[in-house]
Amino acid sequence: MTHSERFRPWIVIRLLPKMQRVTVGRFRSWSDADGHLRALQRLVPGAQFRIIFDPEDC
Repeated sequence: MTHSERFRPWIVIRLLPKMQRVTVGRFRSWSDADGHLRALQRLVPGAQFRIIFDPEDC
């Protein structure tokens, strides 16, 4: 894990079939992650995205 990733605990992920997921972005604040999530939902309406908190990296 890089230094910049360590201070970005909020992660936006895209849910895929068969319990897979792809990390779309890492953010310092929940509100930044939420704004990115809302934009993604408008751009890719059929996909499922979630915001998760990764406490091990804090």
